[in-house]
Amino acid sequence: MELQFPNQLKGFRTDKGLSQEDVAKQLYISRQAVSRWESGDATPDLPNLIKLAEIFDCSLDTLVLGITPQTDSIEDKIDHSEFTFDPRRGEYIRRRRDGMNFWEFMSSYWWALIPIIAVLGGVLPDIIDSIKSLFN
Repeated sequence: MELQFPNQLKGFRTDKGLSQEDVAKQLYISRQAVSRWESGDATPDLPNLIKLAEIFDCSLDTLVLGITPQTDSIEDKIDHSEFTFDPRRGEYIRRRRDGMNFWEFMSSYWWALIPIIAVLGGVLPDIIDSIKSLFN
């Protein structure tokens, strides 16, 4: 894929009515650096690319590759009654239609067994001894 950066940079700069000097001042670089970028003799580093995208209010894809963003997004295609966004995973997951089964419950709440076992471990021998004493 051919880089369209020099053409894009010059186009965005002239559309905004900025001179090479104006762009250079905003980036704290020399005017000659901007001129070399527009002629294709040099390319900016990533921090300067990001600043340029902010100055021209466009995406990096548009600035560097000349790709226009698509108007439809994934948000338009998601059925929110069926899926929900899980911020911990950073992805959409299917909503639950029914309750958890035993193994899903255990995998989510395994830590709840620790106090239950601790209580039963202390009380269970006393219960067994009292039941034995009833039959003796």
